[in-house]
Amino acid sequence: MKRIILQLSIACIAFSGFAQSVPEVSLKEVLNPKSQRVLVTAHRGDWRNTPENSIQALKNCIAMGVDIMELDLKKTKDGQLVIMHDQTIDRTTTGKGDVSDYTLAELKTFFLRSGSGHPTKHHVPTFIEILTIAKNKIIIDVDKGYDYYPQVIKELREQGMIGQAIVNVKGSTPLPQIEQEVGKIEDDITIMPIVDMKRADASEIIASYKPHQKTIIQANFSTDTLSVLKKIASLRTNYGLWINSLWPEQNGGHDDDMAVEENKKDESWGWLISHKANLIQTDRPKELIEYLKSKKLHH
Repeated sequence: MKRIILQLSIACIAFSGFAQSVPEVSLKEVLNPKSQRVLVTAHRGDWRNTPENSIQALKNCIAMGVDIMELDLKKTKDGQLVIMHDQTIDRTTTGKGDVSDYTLAELKTFFLRSGSGHPTKHHVPTFIEILTIAKNKIIIDVDKGYDYYPQVIKELREQGMIGQAIVNVKGSTPLPQIEQEVGKIEDDITIMPIVDMKRADASEIIASYKPHQKTIIQANFSTDTLSVLKKIASLRTNYGLWINSLWPEQNGGHDDDMAVEENKKDESWGWLISHKANLIQTDRPKELIEYLKSKKLHH
């Protein structure tokens, strides 16, 4: 009996260790050109059911089986990174003014609003609070954090989250210019430039990131007739490929509404996958996960 209990304990420990490594393993898999897996990113968390960029939005994503939560950063008057999309707190909280007008303690006195604009019981979370909950459970995509890049990296390292994070850098900007502004990007950091594929120099911008092995390209395009899209699948040789299904101007019309409201999932999400997107950011995470599972593209 003691031997059986010991074996079960070892098995539980082993399983726990594997479960904890899942987000980091998933992020490494993104950079494998042979991988067929598609990761789902929830835009600002599960904002349809709870306030955007909130702790509950993160918890809902984890429970739903979402791979990545995208979030946005701002800095308070006393230098604390908090989760907030807008420069002001007017739209998403019961307060008024810029985030930088308030200390963290002052900001915590306000309540987050739901998507319909009604006050809730939720408060603005700090970056560290989010990282603490996300650790070993879900990947975090840091958007709108480039202005605070050194502090973002510092807090990710302190929380042991470098291997579970994607850090967005300035859009449509070559890597040498990025490194002139923030210094050498360390090898273990996964970065993501957002590239407007309509730009004449889009290919050159993308090629500039080849020296950094942990790079994901976020490709935006308002029309699906661009000649460059014929070669977009080839990006998977060197990069992860992220395409937003949020709004039609980001994906040539192959968006969430086409998938869910028009029930044309193959023409929307399926089209993105056929062009080798292996990360899709969506406002419909539950439905996208179900679709991917039906295609055996999501664990």
